[in-house]
Amino acid sequence: MKKLIIHLVPAFISFIWLVTECHTFNPVMLKGPEFLIFYSILLFGFYASVCLLKLLKESISKITFYGMSLIFALGMIKLIRGIILGKPIGFLVTMLFLECIVGMLLIKFHFKYKIK
Repeated sequence: MKKLIIHLVPAFISFIWLVTECHTFNPVMLKGPEFLIFYSILLFGFYASVCLLKLLKESISKITFYGMSLIFALGMIKLIRGIILGKPIGFLVTMLFLECIVGMLLIKFHFKYKIK
């Protein structure tokens, strides 16, 4: 339960920013710069919570992988929408690429820890 609460805090903060600054609950309908700010808050907050769990000597759980998957899925939905609308998507592609690398590193260390 503690891990779930720690991972929900960045999502809650990013959605508070979304409502106060953009006056909407739907991040997919945002324009490019607003979505990138929302996505950056969500992404960096989530990985900060992962680092916090590692500092507290907690293991990476399925909740972490589900959170990573949901954040990545949100980015992919926005990427597909940007491609369909013909909008520039360079920064989002870069962020998704870096997210894939970090996700693979977390998975690698998770399985290395489980094997030991």
